[in-house]
This record gives sequence, structure tokens and C-alpha cells, in this order.
Amino acid sequence: MTPGSVDARSPAAPADSKHRSDFWMVFKKFMTQGTAIATPAPSGRFLVKEMLRGIDWDSAKVIVELGAGTGPITDILLKRVKPHTRLMIVEIEADFCERLRRRFPNAEIVQGDAAHLDKLLADRGIEHVDHIVSGLPMPSIPHPVRKAIFESSMKCMGPEGVFRQLTVMPYVYWNFYRNYFSDVKFKLVPLNFPPAGVYFCKGFKPEAEAP
Repeated sequence: MTPGSVDARSPAAPADSKHRSDFWMVFKKFMTQGTAIATPAPSGRFLVKEMLRGIDWDSAKVIVELGAGTGPITDILLKRVKPHTRLMIVEIEADFCERLRRRFPNAEIVQGDAAHLDKLLADRGIEHVDHIVSGLPMPSIPHPVRKAIFESSMKCMGPEGVFRQLTVMPYVYWNFYRNYFSDVKFKLVPLNFPPAGVYFCKGFKPEAEAP
């Protein structure tokens, strides 16, 4: 059984207070680190809903989230996964990991580099992943690291796996993701702040060069 259920959440502060705290944490990190952070604000509920659309919660055995930040997607994942599903949250920033562990004390939070996802999974006895959702700032990550993230992710999911990637620059990076994947679809989420969307990517191209 995975540590993923409603019970995995810690006793929470009032929702509006927690939301303000998360917003300022993400915003300040965005202002100081710029493109190393994917968005100036945590993902809103409409964006999270679109990100997770189409996941078969009954059949999924392993779900991985990359770049969880303060956990808006993590929160919904923990509410939706079934007891038989293992949910692994990968975040490289130490302060985000600390926030996530306080907020979700029973969740599987891994501080690590998504470029080595295959090793992170192997170390935990995971051979196959059903779904990967990513909040990583992929366009600003250097090509060799970015390609390693895509390659290890798709190797873990198999050729029919879908890499779900959020963006706060709708449509801008369509050709960017087409450089790495043969099948790319995009769903606009105008009600998010800022307006955002989700790329659904399949068919990784191992020969892809830097765009």
C-alpha cells in the first residue's frame, strides 16, 4: 500500500492562510531564481484538474510527480490515488521538500534530481511507472539534463506512456516539445493564474538534439 490517501495530510492551517504562504514561497523563489522555477505562483485547481485528466485511478499502480513545489498537485493526487497505488513525489529543492514533508507526513517525498529518475525508482524497487506529471521548468533546463529527464521518464513508462507537463506560457513551447516527442497535444487552462496549460507528450525521440 502506498502512503497516499486523505489521511496522509497533516492537520492543516486555515486554507486561505496556507494558500498565501505557498504563494509567497513560490513567488519569492521565482523572483530570486527566475527560470529555474516553472511558475510565479502555485498551480490552481483548474490547472491541476486538467493535469490529471484521463488517469485511470483504478488501474494505476505507480504514479510519479516531478517538481512538486509546495504541493498543489500532490494534494489532489493524495486524495485520488487508490490504496494499491504507489505515489512518489520527486523534488530537488530542499525547502520545498521540507514544506512537502510537513504538509504530507505520510507521503513518499524524495529529494532528488529527476534526470536520475530511473535510479531513484530502482533504489526503491520500482520497475514500471503508469503516469508521470511534471511541474519542472523544462525549457530552462540545459538540454543534456532535460533529455535525460525525458529519456529516463519514458523508459520507466514505456512507449505508450504520456509525459504530462504544465506550462504558464500557453502554446509558446509547442515546437519545443515536438522536438523531443512525436505526439504532442496541448490543453489551455485560461482560468489558472497566470493563464496556463498542459502538454501531453508521447513517443520520445532518443535522437533529439538541442532545439
